Amino acid sequence: MKPTRLNIFPLLLPQVSVQILEEVTEIWSQCRKQKLPLYLFLAICFNLVIAPVVYAATDEQFSRTQAWALGLLGLVTLSLSIYLFFVMFIPEKF
Repeated sequence: MKPTRLNIFPLLLPQVSVQILEEVTEIWSQCRKQKLPLYLFLAICFNLVIAPVVYAATDEQFSRTQAWALGLLGLVTLSLSIYLFFVMFIPEKF
């Protein structure tokens, strides 16, 4: 039986899924070693939600760039305050 496009797909699916699983495992292991890129990515993704809210709340007095920067500044301020809170009350971890 000659493999056609339709009947070769089930043969490739387990191989592709194993390859994807290996890639995800590799990314996860690198992510556990290097947390800063993950935190920056999550901050940028969260800022995609915050920036339009800031832009709408200022009644379009700020430009989109200013709203983006203000949202990022708010995220940095919030993260630093949470970090300092934990440093003050649980110093033995640091």
